[in-house]
Order: sequence, then C-alpha cells, then structure tokens
Amino acid sequence: MRYILAFLFKLVMTTVILGITLGMIFNISFGNLVITSLILTAVGFAGDMLILPRIGNVAAAVGDFALAYIIIWGIGSFLYDSLLSVDASALIAAFLITIGELFYHRYLRNFVFDNVDKPQNHLHHENLQIEAGEEFHDKKDKNE
Repeated sequence: MRYILAFLFKLVMTTVILGITLGMIFNISFGNLVITSLILTAVGFAGDMLILPRIGNVAAAVGDFALAYIIIWGIGSFLYDSLLSVDASALIAAFLITIGELFYHRYLRNFVFDNVDKPQNHLHHENLQIEAGEEFHDKKDKNE
C-alpha cells in the first residue's frame, strides 16, 4: 500500500507542476498534460525504486532532472501545439519537478524504503574491539 501511495503522491505532484508550467504558462491541453504526467511518473517511479536507495538524494534528483527534461521534450515534440519553444517549457518544468523530487525522495526514504541509511552489516561500533600489542624493537636494541 505504501508503494501505491508513493506512486499517487508522485503522480499528483508531477501533474500539478506540469499543469502550472505547461498548462497555465504554455497553454498545453489537459489531455496532453495527463499523458506526459503518467509517462513521466511511471518511468521516474521505477527509477526511484531502483536507483534512489543506492546513490542518494542529490544524485537521484540530477537523474530526475535529465529524465524529466528528455521525456517532456520528447513528448512535447510530438504532442504539443505551442508556438513557444518546447525546449524552454521542458527546461522550466524539469527544473520545478527536480525541486519537488528532492522533497519526494525524502518522503520515500522516511516512509517507503526499509533499511535505507542504516548499516548494512551487523557490525556496529559498540561491538568493535581494539587490539593492543607491544611495539617491535630492533634486535640490536635488545642485545645491547
């Protein structure tokens, strides 16, 4: 259930950001916004589930920026009938989605993923022991 909620949270966040940037500013139709949002959310969610626990929040957000830009630009090249540049709209939307993703990744790490940011082995610092020994001396020093 937590994965479904996380997917829905990402879908709503992406749709709102695309609605503001592409819909209100660049006058893209709602149908095209929904198609873009569904594709971007599905691909991004799969990436978040596989990559985020391994590489961290900032690196995953950089990847999300590239992914959002490429997907919005690619879909926009085919679907959007805007007189404005698809490049500019994709860049603005990708930037705002990346800011949202930073908070979304924190949500995933706190409420969805298990054992993230926890030691992966059973060796904890309180179980460590220090071995002490004598220093090595040169044989000359002992014989003199």
